[in-house]
Amino acid sequence: MQKQIFFITGISTEVGKTVASAIITEALQADYWKPIQAGDLENSDTHKMKALISNNKTKFHPNAFELKTPMSPHAAAEIDGINIVSAEIKVPETENNLVIEGAGGLLVPISQTETILDLIKPEYKVIVVSRHYLGSINHTLLTIDKLKQSGKSIFGILFSGSENKTTEQIIAKMSGINIIGCIDEEPYFDEMVVREYADKFSGQLQ
Repeated sequence: MQKQIFFITGISTEVGKTVASAIITEALQADYWKPIQAGDLENSDTHKMKALISNNKTKFHPNAFELKTPMSPHAAAEIDGINIVSAEIKVPETENNLVIEGAGGLLVPISQTETILDLIKPEYKVIVVSRHYLGSINHTLLTIDKLKQSGKSIFGILFSGSENKTTEQIIAKMSGINIIGCIDEEPYFDEMVVREYADKFSGQLQ
């Protein structure tokens, strides 16, 4: 079976991309890679992922860029005296499925001329993580519209936070994109909770 590469992006920052990435990684027993980590190097998203994944197959690939300052990658890179060029970022070699986690939203700049969107190759299957808040419908539809305009392959939408059927239905209707499901507002996320969601969504992701 041909390996699949999923790219996880969000409609904004702090919408639950890392938890969503953990669930998708666990469901597929895929490898995980975050190309650009800005700030929190001692407790990075890769560190968080390692604490949430329980299968023995997943490998965690090192970040292409580890930036010291928790801010937009282009600004953090400037502080560190680094120039990020998407074409120079090498995707990890693996025979396994791969989950790639973006940083913030789709148009977060990684340099003066490129954004997270430039990291997404045409063959990647994009999963959009949408969190319910006032304005999230607009942000979700704009994100999907930009992906479509750019010729990217959208696999589905994964909602994060307490279920809101009205919001989810209008986004599904207006975008025409498959809804994978909803990650509820859990008291905490650990290996067991991630595994439960992975089992729940695995049929949709295979």
